[in-house]
Amino acid sequence: MPPSDWSETSELIRGAWSDPARRRDPAAVEAVERTIAGLDSGEVRVAEKTGGAWTVNDWVKEAVLLYFVQRKVEVIEHGPFQYRDKLPLKRGFEDASVRVVPPATVRYGAFVGRDAVLMPSYVNIGARVGEGSMVDTWATVGSCAQVGKGVHLSGGVGLGGVLEPVQAAPVIVEDGAFIGSRCIVVEGVRVEEEAVLGAGVVLTASTAVVDVTGPEPVEHRGVVPARSVVIPGMRPKTFPAGTYPVPCALLIGRRKPSTDRKTSLNEALREFGIPT
Repeated sequence: MPPSDWSETSELIRGAWSDPARRRDPAAVEAVERTIAGLDSGEVRVAEKTGGAWTVNDWVKEAVLLYFVQRKVEVIEHGPFQYRDKLPLKRGFEDASVRVVPPATVRYGAFVGRDAVLMPSYVNIGARVGEGSMVDTWATVGSCAQVGKGVHLSGGVGLGGVLEPVQAAPVIVEDGAFIGSRCIVVEGVRVEEEAVLGAGVVLTASTAVVDVTGPEPVEHRGVVPARSVVIPGMRPKTFPAGTYPVPCALLIGRRKPSTDRKTSLNEALREFGIPT
C-alpha cells in the first residue's frame, strides 16, 4: 500500500487507468506528474521490500504507462546531443554526487542513488539504481528494474524491463550483488543479496537455476538465492526430433565469509575452481 500522503494520488491514477475518459482530467494529469517526479527523486518506487518480501506498487506502474499517454514527442537538446522523444532526461546528478560518463542516458522518472557510477549505459523510466552501485559500459537497466546498493552491473549486462502486466514483479537485483559481463536477467527474476553471476548467465522466469553443491540437484526458478555463485550451464532435454542441450544456470557454491562484498568476479569464481 502507498504511504498515507500518496493515497489520494494513487486513487486518482487507478481511476484514470480503469476509465480512459478520465485520463485527461487535470487532477489525473497532475497525479501522474507527481508520481513520476516521486520516482525521479526516490520518494516512491515501483517495488519495495517489506517484511522480507517484495511488493509491487501497481499504481506506480500505471502512472508510468499513463505518462507516455500524456506526453508528446518533442526535440530535446542536451549539450551536443539531440534527442526526439516523449520523455525528458534526468538531471541533478551533481547534487547526488553521481558520476555520469558520456553518453550514459537516464530517463526522467528513474532514481539513481548517491555516489553511483554510470559508465556509457542506459537507465529507463521507473528503474532504481541504489547508492554506490556501478552500471558499467553498455549495461541496460530496463523499465522499473530495481537495483540495490553496492551492486556491480558489468559491461553489457541487460536487465529487462517489466511494465505490463502492471501486477508483474520487475527484475530485482538486491544489495551487494555482482552481475558478470553480458549477463541477461529478464521476466521479473530476482537476484538476492550478494549473489554472483558469472559472465554470460541468462536468466528468464523459466530458466532452471540448478544447485549442484549437494548429492542431488535442487532447482530454483525465478530467483537466485542470496550469496550464491552461479555460472552458465547446459543440460539435455528430449524433443520429438531428438535430445539436445538447453541452457540452464548452475549454482556452484556460496560466497565465503572471507570474501569481501566488493570482491572481483574473478576472485569469487576462483574460490570454486572455475577458470576465468
